[in-house]
Amino acid sequence: MKKLVMFAIIACLAVGFVFAQSYTVESVTGSVQRESGNSRVNLRPGEILNADTVIHTAAESTLVLKFGERTINIPAARSGKVSELATSVSSLRIGQNVSRVETGAATRVTGQASTASARASAAARSPNIAEEDDE
Repeated sequence: MKKLVMFAIIACLAVGFVFAQSYTVESVTGSVQRESGNSRVNLRPGEILNADTVIHTAAESTLVLKFGERTINIPAARSGKVSELATSVSSLRIGQNVSRVETGAATRVTGQASTASARASAAARSPNIAEEDDE
């Protein structure tokens, strides 16, 4: 019975490791580091990162990750968990064409300028303003 329980526990742990989100480092340009305890370690191509790994890309550095069939480019000067950076990065790259723009329900509303000079000019032209007589 003990062997069966131990086998079930080990099987559950193995399944958890297999289905955990993992990212593979495809390429590194410049200085890209991951946190390891209280220090930072430089990333190298081929390393496997989990979703909770905190990474830092320096200025003029980039990181390319592979997540299944998806390629993710992390730009320079970014810090955070791999999962958060991977979802916040745009998939549009320089040189690509935009095939569709999603604007949603956003509309642009314009109105008159509300500066003091604009209000004074409007008030001077308004026929509803009565002049006071000095007596």
